[in-house]
Amino acid sequence: MWTFTIRRILIMIPQLFVLSVVIFFLAKMMPGDALTGLIDPNIGPEAIERQRERLGLNNPWYVQYFDWITKALQGDLGQSFRFKLPVTELIEQRMWNSVWLSVVTLIFTYLIAIPLGVISGRYNDTIADRTITTYTYIGFAAPLFIFALVMLFIFGFKLQWFPTGGSVAPGLTPGTFDYFLSKLYHLMLPALSMALITTVSTVQYLRSEIIDIKHKEFILTARSKGASESRVYNRHIFRNSLLPIAAFFGYEITFLIGGSVFIENIFSYPGMGELFISSITQRDTSVVAALVLLFGIASILGALISDIILSIIDPRIRIK
Repeated sequence: MWTFTIRRILIMIPQLFVLSVVIFFLAKMMPGDALTGLIDPNIGPEAIERQRERLGLNNPWYVQYFDWITKALQGDLGQSFRFKLPVTELIEQRMWNSVWLSVVTLIFTYLIAIPLGVISGRYNDTIADRTITTYTYIGFAAPLFIFALVMLFIFGFKLQWFPTGGSVAPGLTPGTFDYFLSKLYHLMLPALSMALITTVSTVQYLRSEIIDIKHKEFILTARSKGASESRVYNRHIFRNSLLPIAAFFGYEITFLIGGSVFIENIFSYPGMGELFISSITQRDTSVVAALVLLFGIASILGALISDIILSIIDPRIRIK
């Protein structure tokens, strides 16, 4: 087990290196550079050239990459010309909003997916199964951003059940119970909108697992020994069908990263996804590069978590 984990962590090192190189060159290809927006446009070209030399922007690409990655490892991700703040400080202000959105979305996802998957798998080829399967087909076909816009229009603007933007009501003191309730209230609609779409794959996978397991020989043996139907499902079918779902928990993190970029912009939710899109439109290259790097690291860590859980569940996949 430990050998497999250590080898998977070692595999991450070249992955992270390639990721950082790709991000560096993509940032270089964007219009402007680290000096863009930081200087007065009335300054002469000689003064601008001196600033470029001082910041090392005229150095060869490999020197610039080494300087950038060295500072990034020390926690220095550069300066945002739009906010006039260090990128690290800017991300810290938005990060917890995105973390809480992801946590609430995961909770909603499993609260919806597990009951629907169990009902659909246990009572397959019934009206309930066909209804749930229809929902999953619609979820697969509906783009997330279109569905989120519909949810915002109906529950935000028409019914006015939820706020249509922001992460907390203005004027509340951080740390108070009212502040916590307001944060949770602002989270509900974007988290539910994302969960209703991302949950469909889990429902279908759980349904398939239950249908497959309930025809296995050990299930037939348990029934032949006189075990009650509820015991067969709770002790054998349900427990075994949940194991692969748990193994793919890490990949849910990757899916949430992509979805949060759309959700946060649609609901004007001040998280890292909203910061990412606004930084692209404003050509704030240092912020874009830092966020892509963080998103990439989170995706790689999510894959690592899934591989480790899967290796615990099924030891056959471990690398000897």
